Amino acid sequence: METKNLIIFVVLSFLILAFFGPQPEKQENKTINEASVEQDKSLPSDLKNKTISTAFNLDKTDYIKVETDMYDLSISLEGGDIRNLYLKKYKDDNSENYYQLMTDAADPSLYIAQSGLLGKSLPTHRTLYESPASLYKMQGKELQVPLIFENENFLVKKVYTFKEGSYEIDTSFQILNKSQKNITPTAYFQLIHDGESNQGSAFMPTFTGTAYYTNTDNFQKISFDDVESTAFNLDANNGWIGIIQRYFASSWILPNNQSREFFSKKITSNIYASGLKTGLSEILPGETLSFAAKLYSGPQAKAYLEKAAPGMELTVDYGWLTILAAPLFSVLSAIQKVVINWGVAIILLTVLIKLLFYPLSAASYKSMAQMRELAPRLQSMKEKFGDDKQKMQKAMMELYKTEKINPLGGCLPILVQIPVFIALYWVLLGSVELRNAPFLYITDLSSKDPYYLLPILMAASMFVQTKLNPKPTDPMQARLMMMMPIIFSIFFFFFPAGLVLYWLINNLLSMAQQWHINRKIHAEALKKKGHA
Repeated sequence: METKNLIIFVVLSFLILAFFGPQPEKQENKTINEASVEQDKSLPSDLKNKTISTAFNLDKTDYIKVETDMYDLSISLEGGDIRNLYLKKYKDDNSENYYQLMTDAADPSLYIAQSGLLGKSLPTHRTLYESPASLYKMQGKELQVPLIFENENFLVKKVYTFKEGSYEIDTSFQILNKSQKNITPTAYFQLIHDGESNQGSAFMPTFTGTAYYTNTDNFQKISFDDVESTAFNLDANNGWIGIIQRYFASSWILPNNQSREFFSKKITSNIYASGLKTGLSEILPGETLSFAAKLYSGPQAKAYLEKAAPGMELTVDYGWLTILAAPLFSVLSAIQKVVINWGVAIILLTVLIKLLFYPLSAASYKSMAQMRELAPRLQSMKEKFGDDKQKMQKAMMELYKTEKINPLGGCLPILVQIPVFIALYWVLLGSVELRNAPFLYITDLSSKDPYYLLPILMAASMFVQTKLNPKPTDPMQARLMMMMPIIFSIFFFFFPAGLVLYWLINNLLSMAQQWHINRKIHAEALKKKGHA
């Protein structure tokens, strides 16, 4: 049984990673059918009519360019959409260019932020605004970008406010009622996204889709597949809704106690809208109403997320192991602040975890070392009893009893450590802090090793570790043990370098501990034979 410990650990780990990682929950009780959406006159027209596609009807002629310390972005005069948003603190995956979070290219990536007002003659995201300037640059701690719309009934001023060092974009509407009638407008804020981009890979799938948070429902995810045929709808008076992907998030946030209706639905083929709408106060003739929302668009970094809104920090989703993963990240982050380098922090955290589990590991390795010493005798017994498995099993139990060895002694300590291992896996996989973080020759710990040195060393360490384990008496098990380093090295070639670094250091420490215990048990066995 002990010869299977390494197999048990790795196979169970990968099964848990594959089937129990962070997953979107099915939304069953908070949906409305297509007919209800079609009849809802408060939604923007292109959300009701499936023949209209924002993917192919975006005006790409008139843009306002905006530069801040955090962003380079363009705002379209059509609706005042936020388009082509670049994050200046993060580099593109394959170049030195700024990372592009939003785009209106639609080839196939489409990701834009829209907002507007619902009501007769009020400006929607299809309305053309005017702007005093075509280029805005942040000079101080704050930058305002105004957009103006005016007709015979209304004067609407839409203003984006950018603040130094912040990924929160204040979005305000100022509505002057020039008509002779009372009006009660509705404001809406939405994110448009395609259903293909940023979905990860076959070896390392990641979630890109809708997410929302309320005090009642807590944090929930909705995949684009879930709203392919049936729209999502939820009434609340708190919380936010947005789009999340690996490392980055965008969300529309309203003041608390403001009633809102969350929605997520298919607009047209492979294009989805997720957002909220909220009723505004009545505006009498000649009066002005001001209303503001906030758009967070940036990294899933805890420091920024916690400032943005309650629950935003949950967009870094560790799934059911959050209770372990969150403290692990806090420790990792604390170590990094001391040593500066994230690679070094991963190594030190691995050492710390190994020390924490040293007694458990020692018990497991002791059991394996004892089994290793018994391997020749077990082999002799196999040759003696041949295919008589019943006699073989009885003789083995007698031997274990005589030598005072628990054949299951190495399994439990390994199983206890698996949740911590899985939690750290999700921490390293989902931490935007590792993006573009260098370590030795590696320029980005969130990407695969460019020279595959870490995966090769990882495979080699696994091979050496199999040699330290007791040799299986079953030839099939023996072949499997020899093949494991090759099989799992395939995964390591595609894993982020930071994650492979953790595996490698953990293996090296495990090998050192196992080698030490093997020597100790072997010396005790020789001494015992000497006295025999």
